[in-house]
Amino acid sequence: MLTINVAVLLAVIVFFRLRRRTEARSRFDEKLTVVIVLALGVLIAPTPAGQGLLSVLGQMAGGVTQAGR
Repeated sequence: MLTINVAVLLAVIVFFRLRRRTEARSRFDEKLTVVIVLALGVLIAPTPAGQGLLSVLGQMAGGVTQAGR
């Protein structure tokens, strides 16, 4: 039986939606893309990959903050 990971499916959807030209998007289309990306983030966040990404982004934000001082 074939199983599809929902996070992978959403990542593919986001990839194809973001490949479209900006001029061709309506406000509703942009809002839908934002909702899909947020759902993808919620699905990825509790995974080890999501935790690693959070750690890397936190370190980068800390470096930018210290560089600005």
